[in-house]
Amino acid sequence: MEVILSEEQKQKIERLKNIIGELGSLAVGFSGGVDSTFLLYIAHEVLGERVIAVTEKDASVPEREFDEAKVFCEKYGIRHIVCTVDMLKVEQYRNNSPDRCYYCKHRIFSEIKNIAGENGISYVAEGSNVDDMGDYRPGMKAVSELSVKSPLREAGLTKADIRIISKALGLPTWNKPSYACLASRFVYGEEITEKKLRMIDSAERFLIELGFLEERVRLHGNIARIEVPSRDIPRLVSDGIREEVYRKFKDIGFSFVTVDMYGYRLGSMNETLGM
Repeated sequence: MEVILSEEQKQKIERLKNIIGELGSLAVGFSGGVDSTFLLYIAHEVLGERVIAVTEKDASVPEREFDEAKVFCEKYGIRHIVCTVDMLKVEQYRNNSPDRCYYCKHRIFSEIKNIAGENGISYVAEGSNVDDMGDYRPGMKAVSELSVKSPLREAGLTKADIRIISKALGLPTWNKPSYACLASRFVYGEEITEKKLRMIDSAERFLIELGFLEERVRLHGNIARIEVPSRDIPRLVSDGIREEVYRKFKDIGFSFVTVDMYGYRLGSMNETLGM
């Protein structure tokens, strides 16, 4: 079915293209998610070979996300550079302080800026949209300090805009659930380790295989707290599925497995900050 864009959305697209065009060349921090995929696609359409995609690969990035980012760049002929930053060596990140995201973004985008410079690229961009301004996001401070561009926000694009336009463009991510890095699954103050990141990745991958496409596995010590949309909770706790999930999570290494009765929502760990 044909997607009809509003005049406002068409104007936002033109505004975005103008913003990107004025930059001349661009390195996009590319996670493979809805926003960065849309930004990269438009940037490649406007700048061609003067755009590169840079993806950070470490234990906090689900393997499936990295694979999808790689496939997208191969499909559209976009130069893709992979960088590895060992954030577990950064104390504030490893100890999971409330401003963990600041140290992570600062380190990663500093590396992307270095890669951009080495490749003759003038600017670096990230994929936050207008809606991202409403949550606690210390990483945006790092983006500002490093003069990283945010073209989607500058053009006034919301998440809904991006999904609708992505669908019109035929992008495979238009209805992709939102995913954050695996470090966001830890309660603040819980030490982040590679083993725990792998446990969370395995647990979430298993839920996805069972058909729970919107999900989070939050870590509280040795307890796994599963979030799925409220409509999916009855299926999750039905006898067959419940027992299968419990056995799998125990095999992965969790001592206890719980279900959040409120259901899935973005940034639930921020609720402990009293904001």
